[in-house]
Amino acid sequence: MNASERKEAVAALESIVGARHALTDPALFAGALIEPRGLFHGKALAFVRPGSAEEAARVAAYCNAARIGIVPQGGNTGLLGGQTPDETGEQIILSTQRLKAVREVDRDAEVMICEAGVTLTEAQAAAAAHDRLFPLSLAAEGTATVGGAVSTNAGGVTVIAYGNARELVTGVEAVLADGRIVHALSKLRKDNTGYDVKDLFVGSEGTLGIVTAASLRLFANPRARATAFVGLASPERALELLALARERLGAQVTSFELISRSAHDFTVKHGLARAPLTSQHSWYVLIEAASQIPHGLDQAFGESLEAGLARGIVEDAAVAASLEQRRDLWSLRESIPEAQIREGGSIKHDVSVAVGDAPRLIDEATRAVEAFAPGARVVAFGHLGDGNIHFNVSQPIGADKEMFLSRWDAMNGVVHGVVARLGGSFAAEHGIGRLKRELLARTKDAASLAIMRAVKAALDPTGVMNPGKVL
Repeated sequence: MNASERKEAVAALESIVGARHALTDPALFAGALIEPRGLFHGKALAFVRPGSAEEAARVAAYCNAARIGIVPQGGNTGLLGGQTPDETGEQIILSTQRLKAVREVDRDAEVMICEAGVTLTEAQAAAAAHDRLFPLSLAAEGTATVGGAVSTNAGGVTVIAYGNARELVTGVEAVLADGRIVHALSKLRKDNTGYDVKDLFVGSEGTLGIVTAASLRLFANPRARATAFVGLASPERALELLALARERLGAQVTSFELISRSAHDFTVKHGLARAPLTSQHSWYVLIEAASQIPHGLDQAFGESLEAGLARGIVEDAAVAASLEQRRDLWSLRESIPEAQIREGGSIKHDVSVAVGDAPRLIDEATRAVEAFAPGARVVAFGHLGDGNIHFNVSQPIGADKEMFLSRWDAMNGVVHGVVARLGGSFAAEHGIGRLKRELLARTKDAASLAIMRAVKAALDPTGVMNPGKVL
């Protein structure tokens, strides 16, 4: 693209969204050109902020005709480069920052319709204002947006009870590459009118279209919560506690987070949280339950922990007695990624296996990593209740950070090899983006890949929608 073509493209984009919303000075959107871990840096022709689905459609139609790549971006919290433009400077970032409306909250249908730029925190608050719960919750929820969560099929800490984003979406509004708008913002729980179009866009990472709004499931607002931090000997014991909690509390268990000793100690060491227990343990679990019945949960929750102590499953436990104490417990869990940054280089793995195989995954992958990189420190934590473990590896003490990170692909091979033997997934909740694209191509079965490519070709024949991502 020469200077004249760039000038013409920018002028066309400005005519659609206004000059204030088609930025070309990189200094004004520098943060949008790099993903949070710094693994991918890009350039962009422009940072474009449409104010409606119609404006986004006009932008898409122009870019499609001009063969200009479109990189949709929400809160820029993704960790795999899916929201980052390439290095050519010939793609645009299409930001959903201005798509901020909560269009409707329907208490009877238990559905609300939010535009793509609404943050998860804002969506939760909008639901709460109508005495409803929007349960999708993750560490970056203050910045992460509805559009991004839908496009990546985000998970988080309540999947055990409410499911991933896919289970929370009843409909979408999306812009196709040629500028057509898919009007599928359904509030229906039952609709068997052919293929489920919305599911094409959930988890597609902007490669099939731009999600501009979504219909989201709501739930009755809990009247009671109970939260505890538990010390125990092993992941196997954690599984026993999970079974016991489900036996005693059933569907009231909303979060069950496994935390390794290393993850706990890193967080406490760097002053990001206080140790909830006075004694030290090999493993920890953060468990939470919620109920719409205002009375009785605390007793049932406490009895579950007491049964765990009596059976030798639980070594120690601290139950939150106030909202502040609950926040402190969650602060420890959610500060683990920051603690890892302070410990130096960290090679990440977002993997999942069948819930019962999680202890075996942790054991076999730990032994494999320690044999591959002596001194490396495994930091395992995550959503044991749904089999999703963040199996991260921090550099050996005193090691050269860049040298350690240069072995990223090789370390991935070690860990993902264990995951594959157990029939698991190397992309549990973070998606594919740029980082795992080649891995997907090597490991996905041929028929599934063919279907994915056929869908991509049908909806985006010119390849302008988030080029270079996923496929």
